[in-house]
Amino acid sequence: MADAAGVHPATASRALNPATRGLVNAETARRVIKVAESLGYRPNPIARGLKTAKSGTVGLVIPDLTNPLFPPIVRGIEDVLEPAGYSGLIVNTDNDPHRERQQIESLRSRQVEGLIVATALLDHPLLGQLRREGVLMVMVNRRPESVDVPSITPDDATGIELAVRHLVELGHRRIAHLAGPLNTSTGLVRARAFRSAVRDLGLEDDPALVAHCDYWSEDAGAAALRALLDSGTEFTAVVAGNDLIALGCYDVFAERDIDCPRDVSVVGFNDMPFLDKLRPPLTTVSVPHQQIGGEAARLLLDAIADPTRPSRSVLLPLTLVVRGSTAPPR
Repeated sequence: MADAAGVHPATASRALNPATRGLVNAETARRVIKVAESLGYRPNPIARGLKTAKSGTVGLVIPDLTNPLFPPIVRGIEDVLEPAGYSGLIVNTDNDPHRERQQIESLRSRQVEGLIVATALLDHPLLGQLRREGVLMVMVNRRPESVDVPSITPDDATGIELAVRHLVELGHRRIAHLAGPLNTSTGLVRARAFRSAVRDLGLEDDPALVAHCDYWSEDAGAAALRALLDSGTEFTAVVAGNDLIALGCYDVFAERDIDCPRDVSVVGFNDMPFLDKLRPPLTTVSVPHQQIGGEAARLLLDAIADPTRPSRSVLLPLTLVVRGSTAPPR
């Protein structure tokens, strides 16, 4: 192929690799690519890996692919990896530590150059083991306290404060929180942020107004709201741990003939697609998931380029999207 293009084999190799194409004259690169297409040439990543000791792949460890917040994160990762000549291998762990260990071992057997890990479990000894073994990692959606690795996280505490402040400014004084699982860093941070926001804004910090969900799911949100209503606790608004939990509130509103927002206002967290199509459209905290994925990929590529680079963490600001599910209390 290099002979057909009239270039040195090393030049042809650089022109065909997106990561090194910039080292070649643009016209030469176009000529090499055109010749490659005419000859039906396809790079062999396995052979390249044997030569360079690099696979050009990274592992994406996702806890639940059915959760709508993860596809835009993956899209953001791919948007950064592809121009750099890398591709991602996705595994789903179902938040099962045993399955997660197996899936990560499978990725490592395929010689991935690093991992982007989206799990949020607080008790996560596997991360420490991987770090000790020299595996390059970036954490998404959480900043681990016991493991020194780069991370990219949304500013959850400020997001919750925005939600509570919005409801207080509407006139609500009894605001409930349907917290996510407290064995996840996201659930714990948002629950703590809720109680801090309530105190800072001059409301009563009533533990009876906080209900805990076992899962980040619609069913868990519905169960938590039913329990709160059945307890007799009075409230006029709900801050849900995420949008799926907020969707569970809508189910209960329909079951019990509760008008939202006339009887109860509700705020979600994440701004999943199609929330504006609900009746009423859901007010929610918007998280830039695609940007989170892109930043995670950049952090990992930086670590691959220089494994001695000090770990750094990125905290992304959030915004509140006000829609029809919030209104002043009756």
